[in-house]
Amino acid sequence: MRVIFIGTGDVGLPSLSWLLREHEVVAVVAQPDKPVGRKQELTPPPTKRLALEHGGPVLQPKRIREPAAVAELSALEPDVIVVMAYGQILPKALLDIPRLACLNLHASLLPAFRGAAPIQASILAGDRESGIAVMWMDEGLDTGDVLLMKPLRIRRRETGGTLHDRLAALAPEALAEAMALLAQGTAPRIPQEAALATYAPKLSRESGVIDWRASCQAIDRLVRAMNPWPASSTLLPDPAGGSPRKLKVFSVIQCPRTSGEPGTVLRADKRGILVAAGEGAVLLCDVQLEGKRRMPVRDFLLGYAIPPGTRLL
Repeated sequence: MRVIFIGTGDVGLPSLSWLLREHEVVAVVAQPDKPVGRKQELTPPPTKRLALEHGGPVLQPKRIREPAAVAELSALEPDVIVVMAYGQILPKALLDIPRLACLNLHASLLPAFRGAAPIQASILAGDRESGIAVMWMDEGLDTGDVLLMKPLRIRRRETGGTLHDRLAALAPEALAEAMALLAQGTAPRIPQEAALATYAPKLSRESGVIDWRASCQAIDRLVRAMNPWPASSTLLPDPAGGSPRKLKVFSVIQCPRTSGEPGTVLRADKRGILVAAGEGAVLLCDVQLEGKRRMPVRDFLLGYAIPPGTRLL
């Protein structure tokens, strides 16, 4: 089939790779290049790099709903448009372009966690299962009929990063099945139960701030969900009386039978930094102080002493 792939994030790379092998990808649409890093070097999105490696055309409209962008895509006469992690709402004029369907690959079992950050939301919620939904797109935010869903069990120590990679790897399987059903003319349309819908808003750097009044289980889920980005964090007081410094936390161990004033360091040694929570405590195992590299706590404590009784903010 003639396919237009619309996507920017690396979660869509396995699906784009599959399309490039199995179908005629007439264009890849990605967000414009953006400045990245301390040097703010202009960097192309992952999907653009992959498309260029295969010699395919890449389009990067600033706003995909502009009439010129819609007209350019319409002229390509696609059979199917496939969307995954693009970051802009598609207008009805674009949804009406393909001969067969405009499909979205969404990293949740809809109607759970519509929106921008379903992967992290499923870990935060303590769900046992996530998955890939292939959805017929409409003008709403992930509200279209479902074509099919592929579930994936969430592992006990799953992080946002590991679940992202596992769902990315599952997506081509779901897409292949959906494309086969489209070709046969047997693709179902299953309406979502709107009353069961939940939402996963876009993450910000503040999304990972630890509330020490929460339970040790909730803090553990937060830390895992926000690993690797934006990472959970707390403020560490400066022993010299200066401004507190941001301490990112990448892994913890729950200690439900330990108690203390929330946010208080109960112990800091080579086993970790034990911090009281609203219920129980957590042992910080892998951290990064602002301006420093990420490291195990035992290495961090060699250069930064944290006496018991210290209050994390």
